[in-house]
Amino acid sequence: MPKASEIKRNNAIEYDGKTYIVRDIERSVPQGRAGGSLYRMRMYDVVTGRKLDETFKDSDMLNMADLIRRPAMFSYMDGDDYVFMDQEDYTPYNLNKDAIAEEVLFLNEETTGIQVILVSDAPVGLDMPQTVELTVQETDPSIKGASATSRTKPALLSTGATIQVPEHISTGDRIRVNVEERKFSGRADK
Repeated sequence: MPKASEIKRNNAIEYDGKTYIVRDIERSVPQGRAGGSLYRMRMYDVVTGRKLDETFKDSDMLNMADLIRRPAMFSYMDGDDYVFMDQEDYTPYNLNKDAIAEEVLFLNEETTGIQVILVSDAPVGLDMPQTVELTVQETDPSIKGASATSRTKPALLSTGATIQVPEHISTGDRIRVNVEERKFSGRADK
């Protein structure tokens, strides 16, 4: 049983007799408290999709839920569902766009390393690779002679996400994006 401080995004935990996927974690350290941090977790019930916000002390013990991760690739969209194909046995997995809204911002047909998260054989979420390669759709013109300094500008990516990129990046460039931090991590290899 891990402590609350060891739980990461997209982990599945059992809480109050139900299975939840942890979508977001905020850590806070209250002032004047002779104790540890507090972890506020936004969780979604894997069966009903109901949202639950709960706060845990860093030493609280939580039960991990049994889940399976299957390698998959994005196949196509069917209305509001994204359909992923299992890379080993070709099973299709349908995930509603609301359930994977954060991941969709960094997903295209070329994305590899995706894993579909299954709980009781039902798809409940996606585990994205650490970095993905995307094309810059629109950004301000690059500045001649700009180096890779800490000065940045917003860039709209081919998937609709907007991130900050260095000044020397221009429209049409392929870049690597750290999915977890939603940050530029370098130019993509050509």
